[in-house]
Amino acid sequence: MHAFDVLGDPVRRRILELLATGEQASGAISAAIQEEFGISQPAVSQHLKVLRDNGFASVRAEGTRRLYAVEAGPLRQVDDWLERFRGFWEQRLDALGTELARGKRERRRAEEVSKDD
Repeated sequence: MHAFDVLGDPVRRRILELLATGEQASGAISAAIQEEFGISQPAVSQHLKVLRDNGFASVRAEGTRRLYAVEAGPLRQVDDWLERFRGFWEQRLDALGTELARGKRERRRAEEVSKDD
């Protein structure tokens, strides 16, 4: 399965978001996803399997618990692919940053002038 096919599903993206905060037990992931998406535990398990099978997540046993974690490799590949498109938005974000800084300077100057009056 292609990385964007894996990431194209909102449930799998949400699972990765949960895992981005650190290792999570399968029960905690299932509970959060069931609550947010209203899907069954077996459906959540299928999404976890897709993430595992495609290298986006790893699992390890700790007693009876299964702990999932994000695997960075496939995400790096996605990031590498996106690199060629970053120029489309980075220039605009830089311009936005410049405008925000200009607005802050103008507000500070206005505050200084009002203090002097």
